[in-house]
Amino acid sequence: MNFPLGLLASAGSQKLSLFQIWQLATAEAQIIIIVLAVFSIFAWSTMAAKALQMRRAKKLNHHFEIEFRRQKAVLEIFERKLGVEGCPLFSVYEDGCSELDIRTKNPDGTRKSEISIKSMEHIKRSMEGAVAREALKLESGLILLAIAVSGGPFLGLLGTVWGVMDTFGGVAVKQKADLAAMAPGVSAALITTVAGLLVAIPSMFGYNWLVHTMRVLTVELDNFAQSLASRMETEFLRDE
Repeated sequence: MNFPLGLLASAGSQKLSLFQIWQLATAEAQIIIIVLAVFSIFAWSTMAAKALQMRRAKKLNHHFEIEFRRQKAVLEIFERKLGVEGCPLFSVYEDGCSELDIRTKNPDGTRKSEISIKSMEHIKRSMEGAVAREALKLESGLILLAIAVSGGPFLGLLGTVWGVMDTFGGVAVKQKADLAAMAPGVSAALITTVAGLLVAIPSMFGYNWLVHTMRVLTVELDNFAQSLASRMETEFLRDE
């Protein structure tokens, strides 16, 4: 690696700036840093979007659960034809009530007062499918953060190893191994590791927080589905 003489001279008298280190970095290291910068943009965008999505889901779930508990009959909200987009609890409720509506409707439009255990099992499976679908929606996009957490340090390490290898190659050509000749190249090589960690560390904290929030919401969905099934059984299940 051939270092600019001006930069080498300044390295001996004062600390290198980030811009000078960037100039000293190899083309490969610069490409890796650019890739890591793109990773960082995607990671922060994903964290912001998922945080907003989960915050909205928690808020809507809270309001819907309050409204649901006020209803005397399990199908009251469903029969009002309401739509609450982005609310996981409502999606589970809507799927369960749609299946219940199908199994309690008579051909003449009237509603049965009772359903069988077999019909109730179908309704429960429909709600379980809705819970799984909503959990997948909450989880979507987290793979980008997982890639940033696991891949960022390795990309940074690749750039560092490449830069150090290039620095030692230059020393071998010059046959001169002193600190003034090696320090700038090693500093430029280490910047890729720093860049990788700057991508991975925020992504790790964001990923762990989002996974925890997602698990809490998934447990709430499971609990709501069980509570909804219990109310349906109380109102419609035929004793056999």
